[in-house]
Amino acid sequence: MSGRTDFNDRLLSLGLARVSEAAAHASARLIGRGDEKAADQAAVNAMRDQLNMLDIKGVVVIGEGERDEAPMLYIGEEVGSGKGPEVDIALDPLEGTTLTAKDMPNALTVIAMAPRGTLLHAPDVYMDKLAIGPGYPENVVSLDMSPAERVRALAKARGCKDSDITVCILERPRHEDMIAAVRETGAAIRLITDGDVAGVIHTAEAELTGIDMYMGSGGAPEGVLAASALKCMGGQMWGRLLFRNDDEKGRARGAGITDLDRIYSRDELVTADVIFAATGVTNGSIVAGVKREPHYLQTETILMRSKTGSVRRMIYRNPIR
Repeated sequence: MSGRTDFNDRLLSLGLARVSEAAAHASARLIGRGDEKAADQAAVNAMRDQLNMLDIKGVVVIGEGERDEAPMLYIGEEVGSGKGPEVDIALDPLEGTTLTAKDMPNALTVIAMAPRGTLLHAPDVYMDKLAIGPGYPENVVSLDMSPAERVRALAKARGCKDSDITVCILERPRHEDMIAAVRETGAAIRLITDGDVAGVIHTAEAELTGIDMYMGSGGAPEGVLAASALKCMGGQMWGRLLFRNDDEKGRARGAGITDLDRIYSRDELVTADVIFAATGVTNGSIVAGVKREPHYLQTETILMRSKTGSVRRMIYRNPIR
């Protein structure tokens, strides 16, 4: 650690907001155009350009894929000016490529930054996820509980009926049994088509979003991004890697993971202070989407720091040239 520049999250946070804003602006012209790949590539290019302007020695630990799968922002790519603190970077240049292509709600550009070695190097496999907002006893729900047991435990902790709980679940065939089990309790379900980072974040502001709990399996890299947001906003989250074959287990071992059955808490997914930024591409319940006016583009960004628990909502207008 000798000679390493301290992680200055206060100064870096505004730079991180610029990174997510640039990606949102770049993908905005492709909203509703039906081209997922083009929208994603535009966001990738803009995000990488902005990252390289920051005075950091950054390494992408959650990115667009392995080196042989992605030409830029791949896992292990070094970004930044090469000066300043050594940091881990987790990013999704466009969380919700399908949402963008179809002009559906809750497409975001998302990025998190933390000191080197403090973000889980999650392989590109599925993760079983469970999240709730702040204000509950520790471990009031768990991944070892059935879906119905989770609803009942959360309702008891909240002092309400099971039917007063709303659960967010990604709409996929693999979740049909989970959805049926939750509905048998009388709880409501908010189904989402894509974007489970946003789904998890919703639990941190239940009074605004109406969502009390998130559960289901989705990408492990997105799990680290979601945990970064919850570490800033408050709330509890757990994740367990899921493997479909030996190749995926090999990916996990290659990322340094030895206990393949481990359940990670929020603070094990993100072990130090983190900063997080997300900018709306399409309108959503977290932030507004890109708004095009005659002479400028307007975006809304949520910018958060776990060290202080601060949450900023920023409006940025960029003249169209």
